[in-house]
This record gives sequence, C-alpha cells and structure tokens, in this order.
Amino acid sequence: MSSIRILAFAGSLRATSFNKKLVAVAAETARELGCDVDLVDLRDFPMPIYDGDYEQAEGQPQPVKDLKARILACDALLVGCPEYNASITAVLKNTIDWVSRPQPGEPSAFKGRPAALLAASMGPIGGLRGLSPVRDIFDQLGVLTVPTQFALGTAQNAFDADGNLIDPMHRSLVKDVVAELATVTSALRAAR
Repeated sequence: MSSIRILAFAGSLRATSFNKKLVAVAAETARELGCDVDLVDLRDFPMPIYDGDYEQAEGQPQPVKDLKARILACDALLVGCPEYNASITAVLKNTIDWVSRPQPGEPSAFKGRPAALLAASMGPIGGLRGLSPVRDIFDQLGVLTVPTQFALGTAQNAFDADGNLIDPMHRSLVKDVVAELATVTSALRAAR
C-alpha cells in the first residue's frame, strides 16, 4: 500500500504564526511516521470573501481550484486552527466555505476525509476554544475528525529558534495526534 498523503496547513496568514510553526512540526512528525505531506500556506491561495453572487458570475477563483485539487490529491487533512475571539479565523472559515462549494462532476473535497486538529496560542489554554467550531463545521461537511487533538498554550515560549518544540511532552502529544490520523486514514483506505 502506498503511504498516506496528508495535506497540512494552518488557518492563519501571519508569517510568524504559532499555528504555522505547530503544523510544520506535525508535518515533519507525519513524515517521520512514513506519510507523504503536502504542507501549504494559505497565503499562496488568496481568495475573496465567499459571495454566492460572485461565484455565480465569475465561477470559482483559480486559487480555490488549486487548493481543492491539492486536497483531492490527499488522503487526510492536518489543520492548525488559530483561535480568534474564541472561535475560528476568518481565513480558515472562508477557505472551507470556498473549497466546500460543489462543482458539477467533481467529488466533495471534504466528505469522508479524515482530519486532525491542532491549535497554538499565547494564552494558557492554547487556542482550545477555537477547535470546537472547526470540528462542528467539519462534522457538517462529512469530515471524519479524529478525537485526539492538541492545544499548545504559551506558544511564544514553546519553540526554539529553528521552530522545533522544546518540551518533549509537547512533541509526544503532537505525535499522538498525527499517529491517530495515520491509523484512522489507513483503516479507512483498507475498508474501501
């Protein structure tokens, strides 16, 4: 069986985002577990705010099509979920809204696809409140979000200069999330 293909990204545009750093650590962990990882930056897929009238008149913007193709080429998703005002970021919600739009003859980019969620913030609970809304949205889209998740608190102190997690327990918790995603994805592929 070929290795599991994971698309990894963070729902942040900020260049120095702690969630981007955390997803990069998780992506490297997935590679160490034998997965193929496509780590993308949502800055490379600029999208207008979703507007049904715009979509009807113009169709889907090319960055939406490009990201959707990358998602369709993978088996699973690994998502860093920043918490803004105790909820999902605008860029992550907009990305999900655009990518979830059905196109004639095209399979759903989300339905039946497993996903794992991570979060990081400077606060003590690590963006934990932002994970639940993402889980709810993914549930509505038919995404199989794995139960294990990780929220990294006081993220400003958690990484070394090279972007590695300093605390071995944090590395272990990220590995638990990624390993569960790989296990669930492998089981789903075997069942198909």
